[in-house]
Amino acid sequence: MSKLYELQATTMKGENKPLSEYEGDVLLIVNTASKCGFTPQYADLQKLHEQYAGQGLRVLGFPSNQFGEQEPGTDSDVQSFCQINYGVTFPLYAKSDVRDENANPVFRYLTEQAPFQGFDTSEPSGNMLHAFLSEKLPHWLIDDSIKWNFTKFLVDRKGNVVGRFESNVEPLAMAGEIEALLGASN
Repeated sequence: MSKLYELQATTMKGENKPLSEYEGDVLLIVNTASKCGFTPQYADLQKLHEQYAGQGLRVLGFPSNQFGEQEPGTDSDVQSFCQINYGVTFPLYAKSDVRDENANPVFRYLTEQAPFQGFDTSEPSGNMLHAFLSEKLPHWLIDDSIKWNFTKFLVDRKGNVVGRFESNVEPLAMAGEIEALLGASN
């Protein structure tokens, strides 16, 4: 059994939910924020959820206020914002840190399994992120931790982390990888 399934995450209602409940599903795990330039990705995450949930995709959102304080509200505020503005129906978990010493264990595990490979600087938002971090937080570029909001991890049905997609990668661009995992035999 994958170590991922040994972990738990706190729901927005304060309940601990074992990730083993998702065993056998393909997971797309994302750290999110409501006041970020990448926030519109909620719409495409919801589209992926609607399109593939029946085939076993589970999108899981983990709000964090660690990047530019772009998630300042309460869990209830986050839930309302996501439902009202983007129609989000996929699970959102309690706000938590996703990097540094207080990082959510889910994200410590994910970043251990899928190290940072850099930004695609040929793409404008990837270039912008790289330049911003190089200037303001250069030490963040030398480790494998989360770099910004909307870093996405793709996990196969057996709990293996098979892909890391940085903030600037649009969720719909991952559809091919998701379809391949959904079509793979259990």
